[in-house]
Amino acid sequence: MNAPDKTAHHKTDEAFHKLIHDNHMWGLWEIASQMTPHPQPQAIAHQWQWSLLKEVVKRSATAVPVGDERRAMQLFNPGLNGQWATTNTLIAAVQVLLPGEVARAHRHSPAAIRFIIEGDGAYTAVEGEKVIMHPGDFILTPSWQWHDHGNETKETVVWMDGLDVPLTKSLNAMFFEMGKELKASHHKPVNGSKALYGHGKLTPTWAKERPLFSPLMIYSWNQTLEALHDLRNHDADPHDGICLEYTHAQTGGPVLPTMSCRVQMIRKGEKLKPKRVTGSSVFHVVQGKGRSTIEGKTFDWEKGDIIALPSWAQHDHANAGGEDAILFSISDRPVLEALGFYREAL
Repeated sequence: MNAPDKTAHHKTDEAFHKLIHDNHMWGLWEIASQMTPHPQPQAIAHQWQWSLLKEVVKRSATAVPVGDERRAMQLFNPGLNGQWATTNTLIAAVQVLLPGEVARAHRHSPAAIRFIIEGDGAYTAVEGEKVIMHPGDFILTPSWQWHDHGNETKETVVWMDGLDVPLTKSLNAMFFEMGKELKASHHKPVNGSKALYGHGKLTPTWAKERPLFSPLMIYSWNQTLEALHDLRNHDADPHDGICLEYTHAQTGGPVLPTMSCRVQMIRKGEKLKPKRVTGSSVFHVVQGKGRSTIEGKTFDWEKGDIIALPSWAQHDHANAGGEDAILFSISDRPVLEALGFYREAL
């Protein structure tokens, strides 16, 4: 028998691959390695320490004026090659508003949250409702709602922004509109949604509309802290501690269709067990000191620090200080659950 003509076969193989590549096709045998046995995100675990953020906040006050754009320092994940992203689906930022300033009214398709870090008495106005900010308060600015920020106090106000910008961009669903006026209309009662919906499980029967986002625009820190302390002596989740989710005031679901927002207490001396979950998170340290281990890397944290947690990264938290530690977090969990992709490994 004649030996097979390997040269001829190689030429045929090369010609075939050139044909499909030239016509924007690839064989599954060439890209099958992308079907990984578990998530392998490009985003990495990363920490922005408050000691640095505090200096950035201070210097931004004189270096950056508030114009049509906000004085908001975006936290870019080092693993994502310069993408506007803190994780693959979320962006976090630290925003600063000086006394007397107004951040111009605008609206956008990405949903946003604010967690107030410092300063008392400034406001965010959402669709006509002026919401007064206090440290620890959690505020919603849902998708495509007109909003502006103003500081009528004598204090500098600092908060953490959280938005689903990378997710919105990946879906090619980005819309943005700048307001014609500096301030949007403030025609609704101040903190009006809190008066209607801020009573726990009790909601007005005449409010028939059920928006995808919670109609309650502000979740006050006083109520949150009271709830955490009421549960302090109960048995807690061994992986998350005393962990509470901010919920839709009418349905009990997530506050936003694309973001889950939580607050957790890690009690003095407590060390939580490790776990993995699909979906990414961003943590902000509200109180206390502690240590998180993410994929074997240790992050020592204290009040004000912000930490990005990638999808499927094994992680655990421990209290390393002399008081209860409290973490606030945002995640993309509602999207994963809606698509059937949410998974845990404990």
